[in-house]
Amino acid sequence: MGISFDKYMGVQVDALVLRSKRSEILASNLANADTPGYKAKDFDFKAAMADATGNRSEFSKTRLKMVTTNNKHLQMGQNGFSPDIQYRNPYQPSLDGNTVDSGLEKTEFSKNSIYYSASLRFMTGKFQSLTRAIKGQ
Repeated sequence: MGISFDKYMGVQVDALVLRSKRSEILASNLANADTPGYKAKDFDFKAAMADATGNRSEFSKTRLKMVTTNNKHLQMGQNGFSPDIQYRNPYQPSLDGNTVDSGLEKTEFSKNSIYYSASLRFMTGKFQSLTRAIKGQ
């Protein structure tokens, strides 16, 4: 009987991919905090995770998707899904049109890093227990 790593790891692989993508977006926001006219971006992690695992709500199942004429028009994520990246609504935009709130971005980046580390530790534990099972310990 074979072992399916996808089933064994659960949603952690998808969570790592999404957390990594979110880290890139948040880092980009922080890097452009002083760029005039830059609009802060982010995505809803819960909705992206539900989309990745196929556990979408009835509302999101009826959501309209963009129609393309060629498969190369939209680049999908590694697992065949990509989060819906949206502009963040600013609490107080600057006079130059920049909507990055450095404090908020740092907080979100820190939270995302903690969740990423937790998923990584969970996966490490899964691999360690699988290794012990293979060795018969």
